Order: sequence, then structure tokens, then C-alpha cells
Amino acid sequence: MPIYLDRHDLRGMTAVDIAEAHRKDLEVQEGYGVHFLTYWFDEARGTGFCLIDAPDIQTAMRVHDEAHGDIAKDVIEVDLSAVEAFLGRVSDPAPKDGLSHTAIDPALRTIMFTDIVDSTAMTARLGDLRSVEMVRAHDALVRRALKDKGGREVKHTGDGIMASFDEVAAAVDCTRAIQQAFDAFNLASKEKLRVRIGLDAGEPITDSNDLFGSTVQMASRLCQVAEPDTIVVSDTVRHLVLGRFELVELGCRTLKGFPHPVKVFAVNWR
Repeated sequence: MPIYLDRHDLRGMTAVDIAEAHRKDLEVQEGYGVHFLTYWFDEARGTGFCLIDAPDIQTAMRVHDEAHGDIAKDVIEVDLSAVEAFLGRVSDPAPKDGLSHTAIDPALRTIMFTDIVDSTAMTARLGDLRSVEMVRAHDALVRRALKDKGGREVKHTGDGIMASFDEVAAAVDCTRAIQQAFDAFNLASKEKLRVRIGLDAGEPITDSNDLFGSTVQMASRLCQVAEPDTIVVSDTVRHLVLGRFELVELGCRTLKGFPHPVKVFAVNWR
């Protein structure tokens, strides 16, 4: 059956309220041939997201209606492997530290793109074999930082990596570690590897039918406008890490796919 992710406006509700609503969904689901896999709840923003295995959207919403009456206004069909890559799980987390209840995380994620500067020219200059070795060096340095900072690789883009982070501060810290790693690499290597990085943060369902669609697009565009050896982040990321990192305002940039210029910031990593 298809897999759906829905979005609820839950302002004023608590984690206990949402856990009870999820329990009611589980009680009703069998009569409709539906399986509620898990959910995410962000009390600060008043948003919740349910991951549902169902014959169709209408049947999934009927379960919500019968269980507690809170029908989602936004629903998208998703790929289970993509959900796991972006959100980190596709089932309810196990209780930790002897607690009887399950701690549910918010669905806000920070998306990172890395890009090897002038990768096409590098291939022309070095040849296919040597350029592949350089890409592998990039991958190893980025993946080591992801492992150290709690990031998840979503996909390889050919000359870069897209990754997801549960914590925005960890994402920024990771980008700094990546640039520092390349700086050390270049001191020891005759052939230099220069990368640019872009970061944005957002929810899984916004104004498109793609999982993290606008956040992925924004992070990608920020990476494209970044200068070599720099990290460019959105105003959303700046707001979420205010006071924790040294950021330099770069002004507004016109980004493809976005109707208005956006304010961008550079992260000091040296």
C-alpha cells in the first residue's frame, strides 16, 4: 500500500495529548486496513506529522476522524526509505532511560548540501580515474564529519552529498568540521579540493508535494551561490542558532525557484 505523511496544526496541545491521539488511531486503524507507523510532534511550533500505511488518503483520514476528529489538511505520498533518510526513523522510538513513555522528536530537520568546486574542470585536468579518487576523498571527509556530528546522508549528487540533521546546531558544527577537514587535506595534498556548502532548515511538508521540497531546494540554491571554501545558511538557520556561531550577513540573493530575494549568512569556520 502507499505510504503517506500528513501534517496537523496542534497549537495548544501537549505531548501527552498527542500520544493519546496516536493511541486512539492505533485502536481504530485495523477496521480500515490502515497502519499508523509513527508520528512526530513539535510542541514549540504546534505541528504534528503522522506516517501512515493506507490504501488511500481518504481512508487514512477516516481513521483520524473516527479516532479523535483531527483530520489533517495537508497530506503527501512518500517513499519509506526517503522518510528514514530525512527523519531518521519509520516507527515509534523505543522508550529510553527506563521511562515508560516514548519521547517523540519534532520533524524539523536541517538539510545540507556540499559541492566540489569546479568538478568538471577537475575531471578534464586530471582524467576520470584521478578525479574519481578526489571525489572519494571528498566523500570520506564529509561522511566522517556526518558520523561525528549525527548527520545522515540522504544521497550522493555526483559531486557532492546531501545530508539531514535532527539538530540545527549539529548541522552547522558539521559544516565547520567539513571545511576544517578540507583545509587540512589541502595543506597535505598537491591537488586541492575546495567545497562550498549550503544549509536550510524546515518541516517535511510545506507548499509542495515533495518531502522537504522547499527546504531541499533552498539548501541546494544556497550551496550554488556560496563562494569556494564557504558555508552559506538561510535566515531560518541563523535564527535557530543565534549566538552560538559567528555568522556574517551577506545581504540578499536572488535564488532560482524563489520569487523574492532571500537574506543569507556565511558561517565563520576558521
